[in-house]
Amino acid sequence: MTNRVVTITLNPALDLTGSLDTLQVGSVSLVNQGSLHAAGKGVNVAQVLSDLGAEVTVTGFLGKDNQDIFCQLFEAMGATDEFIRVDGATRINVKLVETSGEVSDINFPGVEVSSQAIDEFEKTLFRLAEDHEYFVLAGSLPQGVSPQLCASWIEKLHQLGKKVLFDSSRDALAAGLNAHPWLIKPNDEELSHFVGRPLESAAECQQAASELAAKDIENIVVSMGANGVMWLNNNQWLHAKPPRMNVVSTVGAGDTLVAGLCWGHMQSMKKEELLTFATALSALAVSQVGVGVADIQELNTLQQQIQLQPYSPEASN
Repeated sequence: MTNRVVTITLNPALDLTGSLDTLQVGSVSLVNQGSLHAAGKGVNVAQVLSDLGAEVTVTGFLGKDNQDIFCQLFEAMGATDEFIRVDGATRINVKLVETSGEVSDINFPGVEVSSQAIDEFEKTLFRLAEDHEYFVLAGSLPQGVSPQLCASWIEKLHQLGKKVLFDSSRDALAAGLNAHPWLIKPNDEELSHFVGRPLESAAECQQAASELAAKDIENIVVSMGANGVMWLNNNQWLHAKPPRMNVVSTVGAGDTLVAGLCWGHMQSMKKEELLTFATALSALAVSQVGVGVADIQELNTLQQQIQLQPYSPEASN
């Protein structure tokens, strides 16, 4: 067991989230309430892990011009800040959440990362590898960091015997899959994009994920929204399905799932307990705005309601 973990957010963002009745595309939409907070997939994972009791170190690239809100968050969660500061401002992403639960994301490009900043990050990363076992690398890539460079970091950590939980999409995901991450967590949409075909059922997701097993990835987890979570490990599939939730916002639910999977492994949970815990954590996330674990007792109660079974395509029909 360990409580120590490093989360890597190469392209963090300030999330400007607005709640509205219905998005009027091409016209004026009135937002009922909004918030601006430090985010990025790895930052969200760090927040949840911190709430669960982890000793978190955060790193990546952070714009100097608007870093204060991130610094305040890291201090509040008790995280060790090892972010590399770069010139410019960290991007702002817009998330519009409709009453129906539909979320529209408008993601801007990140800051330009120089070769000097990359060198500094690499030194930091492999210094942290001297006394950390778990690394969560989550999110998109900023300008200046290629998918191949990101993959080389995953491969180097793998060679050092580290457990890398990798959660990205598109070109970064495609390159990283060949770098021996220890765990990946595509959602059904990301998996569909990777295999180049629509995935309309749990069975189709399972078939697509099985194609990745040849890449020697120890843990392949697929999140499918209300249809739950599938996990392939040691040639065994497990499928966990949560009860129907009152969905307030799906923003951060995937990041929360990654945090739950990481914490479960760090605490040496048995497989069944680990998957129901992570699934419950993610399901609880959709019932709130923002990420974090507000009520452990509510989490424990929900975990008892998760349906768990060995997965086979026949079982999903």
